[in-house]
Amino acid sequence: MNRLLLAAYPEPYRSRQGEELLACLSEAYPGRSWPPPREVVALARAGVQARARAVVDDTARPWWLDGIHLTALVLAALALVPYLQDVWHWALHIDPGRHAIAFHFSGWYPWAGGPTGTRLLPYGLLPLVCLIALLRGKPWIALPAAAAMIYVGATFNSNTFFGDEGKAGLGYYGLGAPITARDLVLSGTLCTACAVLAVCRPGRLRRHSYRWLVPIVLAMFVAGGLHIISISPAFQRGLFALEVAALIAAWVATAATGDYRWLIPVAAVAFIRTQAIVIQPNAFMQSLPDLVVLLLLIAPLPVLAIAAQRRQSRALLD
Repeated sequence: MNRLLLAAYPEPYRSRQGEELLACLSEAYPGRSWPPPREVVALARAGVQARARAVVDDTARPWWLDGIHLTALVLAALALVPYLQDVWHWALHIDPGRHAIAFHFSGWYPWAGGPTGTRLLPYGLLPLVCLIALLRGKPWIALPAAAAMIYVGATFNSNTFFGDEGKAGLGYYGLGAPITARDLVLSGTLCTACAVLAVCRPGRLRRHSYRWLVPIVLAMFVAGGLHIISISPAFQRGLFALEVAALIAAWVATAATGDYRWLIPVAAVAFIRTQAIVIQPNAFMQSLPDLVVLLLLIAPLPVLAIAAQRRQSRALLD
């Protein structure tokens, strides 16, 4: 189990010092397959810092381009989250019946029975295609998918290709923000980010391994197998915990390097969430008081900016 902790570190570090780290853990905690929680947190933090320094030391691309790439990845994942169950059921030809997300009745695929018309594809395929293309550094593939998201949201009254789920139904994006596909701010921001990446020499973009899709597939399996939809309390708590962990990782990376690239995706998500709550206050899910949610959305921005400024000031003094 100790080897799982090495995944937090970049590959060069694992190659050089991975075995030494495992030997130290075995010597410090003999007979244990997992170190104490405090040691786990310390190792994870050191791994995030090592990855952040490796990213900053790579000068093949400017920091702002990397920040926009991270923003597009985060927004594509954010758009996919409410439709994990939907895509899983479609891929395995499962008729969810009463478990269909925000649908009035079953029978919403050609192979499913029911009194209603069918649809060809789930809306969640669009952000999934966008996410996979961005992971592989191919924004010219992600751009049409993001543009299709805008088109679907803008024609939700007449377009039945994807059915009505994802356009009229409730989508949950953490902290109760009432965002659906017809709210074009998310898809518009994603499309803009993909367009910038496609114009700015896509060959310079960072390419991530397909192994980053493993958590996505696992999340689809859990959501589809247990029928956990995006408005269930378990889903909301899990997504909130994941978002908190991501914000902590962004803070650790920013404090370790003094680089502003991680501030860009945090700012984009905060803007999208805030405008959704302000524009649709009656649709807010009331998971927390409105003011608390707005503070939680906005607070990470100055925290990251101050962390970067303090790290840069310390570097100048040194």
